[in-house]
Amino acid sequence: MEIQISSCEHLMYVSEIQQEMYDSAQRRGTGIAKRSIEYLSKKISEGNAVVATENGEWVGFCYIETWSHGQFVANSGLIVSPKFRHVGIATLIKDRVFALSREKFPNAKIFGLTTGLAVMKINSDLGYKPVIYSELTQDDEFWSGCKSCVNYEILMKKERKNCLCTAMLFVPENSKLNGVENNQPENQHKNEQESNLSI
Repeated sequence: MEIQISSCEHLMYVSEIQQEMYDSAQRRGTGIAKRSIEYLSKKISEGNAVVATENGEWVGFCYIETWSHGQFVANSGLIVSPKFRHVGIATLIKDRVFALSREKFPNAKIFGLTTGLAVMKINSDLGYKPVIYSELTQDDEFWSGCKSCVNYEILMKKERKNCLCTAMLFVPENSKLNGVENNQPENQHKNEQESNLSI
């Protein structure tokens, strides 16, 4: 299996990736921000995503988004093809997209919203800490991405102060304290159960 920074050669997988994002959200009853083929294609062609493949078959995917003029970065849309789940691939993809985020945006805070325990554990190993929603980007465009989630009404009723997702944040200046240095987490749990929730 190869885990690569995306390029135009990976555009052949974009329809499958988009469909699996939608299908997974439907099965789990939770929301992944809906992204168009055009949006995902741009992320892939610009090298702002990570794609895992094996023998020419798509295995997994995750992309980078920036908010608040580059002050915040989110690793979004983490998804693993159903036939490749439960063997630690999500952790490997998350490690690589986290490293890519640090390379491209070394001073940005990296955050995520998730309901998945496996994702929380992966994030924790990378140095993320649970935070309240006010610590995240307040960019309206980011929060509008939650409209496709079944819990969006709850989020709005609570004035974006909290919801069912857990907010987690990595702060670069605290990286050594968090056990993360030179983009390598202190402890990597390669066998955590796969999760296909947005991050």
